Amino acid sequence: MAFIDYYKTLEIDKKATEAEIKKAYRKMARKYHPDLNPNDKEAEAKFKQANEAHEVLSNPEKRKKYDQYGQNWEQPQQQGSRQQQQNHRQQNQNNGSDAQDYSEFFESMFGNTSFGGSARNNRGTAFKGQDFNAELHLELQDVYTTHQRTLTINDQKIRLTIPAGVENGQVIKITGYGGLGTGGGPKGDLYLSFLVQNHTLFKRDKNNLYTTVNLDLYTAILGGEITVPTFDGKVKLTVKPGTQNDTKVKLKGKGFPVYKKEKEFGDFYITYHIPLPTNLTEKETQLFIELAKLRTT
Repeated sequence: MAFIDYYKTLEIDKKATEAEIKKAYRKMARKYHPDLNPNDKEAEAKFKQANEAHEVLSNPEKRKKYDQYGQNWEQPQQQGSRQQQQNHRQQNQNNGSDAQDYSEFFESMFGNTSFGGSARNNRGTAFKGQDFNAELHLELQDVYTTHQRTLTINDQKIRLTIPAGVENGQVIKITGYGGLGTGGGPKGDLYLSFLVQNHTLFKRDKNNLYTTVNLDLYTAILGGEITVPTFDGKVKLTVKPGTQNDTKVKLKGKGFPVYKKEKEFGDFYITYHIPLPTNLTEKETQLFIELAKLRTT
């Protein structure tokens, strides 16, 4: 018999954890289960391979031997036991009970909801419907406040409350808005990804906002008041005399709202950029010359 790479069968790395093995197995079992692929011999074979791979890799002792010895990992007595299991499975197939074995397996993995209250009704094993994925494109201004939207997904209208502070790439699960289940199983879920675009003057980093403000040379030297925009309106700031280029100012609580934490906000950081005056008049140039003389004396 040709050597079967159980890691390739489950499409996992050899360093996979127990949780990753279980997750991969559930995925393969759900995909190739005979109840989902009636009269498909290829799917049935892959289902059996996945079951065999999981049986070995989920057992630490068997996995250790498999990793160490590869093709010859099984001892003779183990091979005999395995042959008995194969003979038992073959006998079940001849007796027409293989479908029941599959249903028992599927029930143990994913749960069972029966028809008419009975524990099992032929291929009446219940399983959850397919999960759906969708994207919602928003502007940064849209997620500054909590608001509602009506989405149409797979001909279903969904009234959705979008909390303030949603981040770009964030995914939320909406239970029960996926595909229909079978055998009385529940509907799948909808996984909604938010794609938040930023066309504002502000840079967002989690809950903090950043911006750069031009400060004229004279206000930087002498001090004064300026007005700067924030997300919820303009604010007046007092500039200290002698403010240097690239000076940073923090406005506490003027940043972006914290996701699902009402009335909590990040901070707003302003960097002053002081451009030098150009196209000076003759008088302005003379005044700078006189100022330079004063500074050097």
